[in-house]
Amino acid sequence: MSQQKTLQQKRASHAWEEVEQIEGTSFKKDFGSLVRGLPAMIQTDGLAHTLAFLKAKGKDHHNKAHDIVGRWVLGQKDQKGDLLLYLLSCDTTEYRRTTTEAMAYLHWLKRFVEAKGWKNDENGD
Repeated sequence: MSQQKTLQQKRASHAWEEVEQIEGTSFKKDFGSLVRGLPAMIQTDGLAHTLAFLKAKGKDHHNKAHDIVGRWVLGQKDQKGDLLLYLLSCDTTEYRRTTTEAMAYLHWLKRFVEAKGWKNDENGD
């Protein structure tokens, strides 16, 4: 039997490691509330707009969410840098592929913050 992980296992493993690193931070509940809403925000406004929103807010939990998603998605493309800048330079097909990967990754991140019970009464903005 192969020891290679599936892409879903890699996503889950990476997301769990990121959540575990956030465990001791003061913003974990804000982060959890934010992450839970990101897939809907991406569906409504698009990935680039959502990333721009995270950058504009600039709070610790916004920056962390931006960095985690960007690091994962760009890592899958053997790229480094800022995911927002990458999106601004790619064609429509690549934009859609990148959005699909971000959504698949956020599925795991969202489940793990839910499992931790991280949420605020506010919406995390």
